Amino acid sequence: MSKIDARILIIDDDEDVLVAGKLFLKQHFKSVHIEQDPNNIPIMLKNESYDVILLDMNFSRDATSGQEGFYWLNKILEFDPTISVILITAYGDIELAVQGVKEGATNFMLKPWDNKKLLATITATLEVHRSKKELQDIRTKHKFLMDQSDQPYSNIVGKSKSMFQVLETVKKVAPTDANILILGENGTGKEVIARAIHRASKRKDEVFISVDLGAISETLFESELFGYKKGAFTDAKEDRPGRFETANKGTIFLDEIGNLNQPLQSKLLSVIQNRKVNQLGSVKETPIDVRLICATNMPLYQMVEENKFRQDLLYRINTVELRLPPLRERIEDIPLLVNHFLQIYCKKYKMPNKRLHASTLKRLEKHNWPGNIRELQHAVERAVILSESNVLEPTDFFLSQPDRPEDEILTTDHNLETTEKMLIRKVIEKHGGNISKAAKELGITRASLYRRIEKYEL
Repeated sequence: MSKIDARILIIDDDEDVLVAGKLFLKQHFKSVHIEQDPNNIPIMLKNESYDVILLDMNFSRDATSGQEGFYWLNKILEFDPTISVILITAYGDIELAVQGVKEGATNFMLKPWDNKKLLATITATLEVHRSKKELQDIRTKHKFLMDQSDQPYSNIVGKSKSMFQVLETVKKVAPTDANILILGENGTGKEVIARAIHRASKRKDEVFISVDLGAISETLFESELFGYKKGAFTDAKEDRPGRFETANKGTIFLDEIGNLNQPLQSKLLSVIQNRKVNQLGSVKETPIDVRLICATNMPLYQMVEENKFRQDLLYRINTVELRLPPLRERIEDIPLLVNHFLQIYCKKYKMPNKRLHASTLKRLEKHNWPGNIRELQHAVERAVILSESNVLEPTDFFLSQPDRPEDEILTTDHNLETTEKMLIRKVIEKHGGNISKAAKELGITRASLYRRIEKYEL
């Protein structure tokens, strides 16, 4: 029989009780500690963590009041309110038992105990302990989220003029319930902005539901977004609310809204207009109260002209419109973003802090970043994992070639330094930032190439 993964502590001045208790409980639990002197409780709690403590109520000779037990019970719970304490005594006083539970004990046992009853009591107490721990974890996470909600823009990194303008608009519209449409290329941070809007809104204490419409098939659209009743279709074995109902009182973020075909656009428009959903298999309409934020990387206005996107739906979803700039238009934000991701991934992978070589930053600033911030994030993560140095070189970043004219090396300027600078840049880009290959083609050493990179600030 496998032992229960739990740490038990027995505190009693009777050595026979301790030995008997340990011998029995060791058969059922992975760790059982014993202690005769209650004065050692503080140091024991500092050095070890316990799931359940069996605490004697009387440690002085002829003492029967239980006051010593209450004193140490309070000390234990002051140290860790999640510890479950079972009080043990040789005297069956029901009033004493009630008082013990009122003061925070989880249960009460009489000596001498029956082993089966002791095991059952501890097992039940463990369930209570785990519930208390889970509740404590939930409260801690909730507090963390609330602290984060007090700083709604803390995870938006950037000082560029274009991002400043975006944030100024966000600050104005977030406290309202206006529908918002976020436009931008893939990887520009549309969901990050949507979450920031939610955290700065009146609905910040409610849920934020994100839906990738591009990942939901046409056949599942209604059941996913609007829900269904048991028996509505073959696999509908129970009632299930849709994403709109789940987001009630909170915010729903519909990403990739440009991917919807015309019939699905019509169904979505009906829900947005009427603020009601009709579950599959039901004739009853359910009112919803949600803040709507949509996003897409597709040219919706052009799609309207081509009759691929409903104009009335576009008007409904873009009371306020935000356009996120691509990373190539906010080059000054690249150093900030890189440092931000370096801190995240060095901590995640338990590595010493890393920094960029000056030539590396120049390399990153010259890249076109077709995948925008998401591409930069993945590039930094990969470099942190693979680089063996604390200083990241250009060769630590595997980037696609930026778009540059093929004839860039051709120039009417015959200045030797200018020509050398352009040649070095051309060869480095040809090899995707691989300094070893570039140096080999140029016929110089890596060290010589690095000196020229620094000289020309490439």
